[in-house]
Amino acid sequence: MMEDLRYPIGPMPTPENVTPQQLKKHIETIKSFPAKIKKATSKLKPAQLNTVYREGGWMIKQVVHHTADSHCNAYLRFKLALTEPNPAIKPYFESDWARLPDANENNLQHSYMLLEGLHHRWVLLMQNMTPRQWGKTYYHPQHQETFSLRTAAAMYAWHCEHHLAHITNLKKRKGWK
Repeated sequence: MMEDLRYPIGPMPTPENVTPQQLKKHIETIKSFPAKIKKATSKLKPAQLNTVYREGGWMIKQVVHHTADSHCNAYLRFKLALTEPNPAIKPYFESDWARLPDANENNLQHSYMLLEGLHHRWVLLMQNMTPRQWGKTYYHPQHQETFSLRTAAAMYAWHCEHHLAHITNLKKRKGWK
């Protein structure tokens, strides 16, 4: 049960072969995410925003702020990979970031705005990438692994759905509208 709460849509995939049709679906998932997370959280009361989605997990507000942080890093990783040969990206400690004051604010408006603008730019970038550009890579020193942008798009589409499921599943369990 704990794994279901931690990974409500299953563990993150790292597919090597991502088809153009799958890429299109991943881009659509990333495009629609800001509206979906806003819809899922905008009417929650402060007590609800301060509820963890599972024991040992983050509060709902931290999940929203985390997605903004994570997707800023994702966008920069795409830009680095498109402009440098296999750059080593800068990992960050997301759990530490989630404890910072900006990730503990009940007002989610700024993270909504950040996600909306960021995802607009990110989707515009991805929709105009060539097949050759999708094959570009970055190196993740923390994982000691190289990821293609195709694989990264699949991972971040999963990331959108993963955190959205944390929120929507908690709302169902609690009977929140």
